[in-house]
Amino acid sequence: MFAGDPSGSNTYSDSIQGLKFSVNFAWTLLSAFLVFNMQAGFTFLGAGFVQKKNTLNYLAMSFVDFCIGALIFWLFGFALMFGGSKLAPGLLCGNSFIGYSGFLLLGDSYDVHTSVLWMFQIMFAATACTIVTGAVAERFKFHAHVIYSIFLCGVLYPVFGHWMWGKGWLQTLPFGVGARDFAGSGVVHGMGGLIAFVAAWIVGPRFGKYNPDGSPNVIHGHNLVYIVIGTLTLIFGWFGFNAGSTLAVTELRVSIIAVNTFLSAASGAVTLLYFSYFMTKKSDIIMACNGALAGCVAITASGAYVPHWAAIVIGLIASLITRLSLYFIESKLKIDDPVGAISVHGANGLWGLLSVGIFSDGTYGGVRGIIAGSCWQLLAQFIACVTLIAWCFAVGLLFFFVLKRLLGLRVPVNVERSGIDPYEHGTSCYPGS
Repeated sequence: MFAGDPSGSNTYSDSIQGLKFSVNFAWTLLSAFLVFNMQAGFTFLGAGFVQKKNTLNYLAMSFVDFCIGALIFWLFGFALMFGGSKLAPGLLCGNSFIGYSGFLLLGDSYDVHTSVLWMFQIMFAATACTIVTGAVAERFKFHAHVIYSIFLCGVLYPVFGHWMWGKGWLQTLPFGVGARDFAGSGVVHGMGGLIAFVAAWIVGPRFGKYNPDGSPNVIHGHNLVYIVIGTLTLIFGWFGFNAGSTLAVTELRVSIIAVNTFLSAASGAVTLLYFSYFMTKKSDIIMACNGALAGCVAITASGAYVPHWAAIVIGLIASLITRLSLYFIESKLKIDDPVGAISVHGANGLWGLLSVGIFSDGTYGGVRGIIAGSCWQLLAQFIACVTLIAWCFAVGLLFFFVLKRLLGLRVPVNVERSGIDPYEHGTSCYPGS
């Protein structure tokens, strides 16, 4: 039944090639574990932004979405995404639009190569899912959240992921070298941020967020320490997210990717810190955290393809996009996003995709942007952006509209006022206080 190599005995050897395989194997697993640790970062970050009375609810949703996502991705999400990619044994069957091999990691996909790829990729799927959690926090029903986690990890994310990473039609566009998203600015963060936009729009703002004249109120988070800890944890995990996407530590470009990730994060943090200072005359650490995360999101697509100076520029622009988007989303569109997920991940996921077509210097993967004298790559990246927006809005709107009609999305108003924690989970996050 199993034609793969589940024990690794047919893969490993004592040769130089076998040693090289083992080192790369360990690198990919270690990177997956680093990305898993980003779940702790998201948990701290989101918990810090929400009110004390809803903290346990956010923690529960963040914990459960990656558990649910893992099972669904194992059942069929991974096969839909990577079937036909031929990246590992058992992933032979698929076309430009969908994969259809590797279900349940059975048959030829019961193999050490395929399992390590699955382990790395499920962390990305869970990240996309958790991004949405923050945008709908403090009013979303817990079990409605579970259902959207199933849908995102099983359908929304894998299908677009196949187009970009599974030898799908976007990856093979006849412009430049095809659309490129090295570690997931669009596939992961853009997807999560745009679905967060749809979900937050349909579920509506939190009670008390907007005055009768439409002006927004500030609903303070309950723990700023959590926000800073969460940000630092996320940046640390991002080294696995970006540099780990080489899937090989013997691919020495990992050092360039790691430096670019760090520089973009630092550039975004400093830019938004002082931009806010000039606006308010206060040094806002929360804006600095948002700027750092924006820089990380934006460099995720292009980190392997751009020089170091470009990483700083990408992070700088990302932080300004975040600030503009935060104002526009909250004050103009009247969409309530407690953690800023739409602006940090959605807007900068799109910017990250476009930056590949602008700053890529042709020194890696043959990806050449405008600075290297080619406009064709930017066209491919633009097509990927338009496709991502259309896919998320069309399918996301339909899904949440149906879910709202069938199950409802919001907890009752009296529950939202008093706190969701006892209603959904039987206790508060701080029962002794």
